[in-house]
Amino acid sequence: MPIFEKPPLETLTPAKERWTPIYLEHGRIEVDDSSVKWIGADKTVIRLPVATLSAIMLGPGTTVTHAAIKACADSNTPICWVGQDGMRFYSFGISPNHDNSNARKHAELHGSTKKREEIARKMFLKRFPEADVLGKSIKELRGMEGMRIKHLYEEMGYKYGVSWKGRDYNPNNWEVADNINKAISAANSCLYALCTAIVCSMGYVPTLGFVHVAGTLPFVYDIADMYKPFTTLEAAFESLSINPIAKEDEVITLLKKKIEASELTRRIPLDIEELMQ
Repeated sequence: MPIFEKPPLETLTPAKERWTPIYLEHGRIEVDDSSVKWIGADKTVIRLPVATLSAIMLGPGTTVTHAAIKACADSNTPICWVGQDGMRFYSFGISPNHDNSNARKHAELHGSTKKREEIARKMFLKRFPEADVLGKSIKELRGMEGMRIKHLYEEMGYKYGVSWKGRDYNPNNWEVADNINKAISAANSCLYALCTAIVCSMGYVPTLGFVHVAGTLPFVYDIADMYKPFTTLEAAFESLSINPIAKEDEVITLLKKKIEASELTRRIPLDIEELMQ
């Protein structure tokens, strides 16, 4: 097996200082000459600085060697398997953490009804600072959120001149969705990958959500929701205002710019730590 020297713990880049995720499709990831390389179907060869990437998103037509997965795990760099252009989020590989203190704290907070509601209220205020959430239950917060998000979509449509008929998509048949719903889904999938990478690298539990309960990544959905208004929604609506038939890659390119402009990879870890106090 090719040798990739495990970086010393103290040299690993923390999640808040890592680059945005990299998306790859139609090619192979392997270890060669003591480094991780991407070999594309077009014969392009790129060295991947895995220790500084927040996540590697693998699209269709990709293969990865055992040695490459081990190198990513040693570097605390999660691997995410996604659909074409990030349209679907299939699975992820959790990187090893060096202690379980955050996981234990997460489980303790989740197990307390009082603490769980407190954290859900803090998450809501991150998105809607002017809201009155005093004494509100999680069920009441969900109802308040639904109304506010509905209005937010309408405002985005009006702001960017994009026709909005409602959030309507079928994950098993993307073709029946209109362009704006496809754009939002593509952008959200990328944001979920980023949030999953950060949650896992910090040692928290993606399956223990405070607002969301369904699916395999409830906590990831909780975290991602706080940033959608100025990242995924802006990218989706703005892309279609520029090009009404914008493809997913155009949406994702704009999303990356918004993620970088808002310093999201630095911001998310700080916000998670604040929420979980």
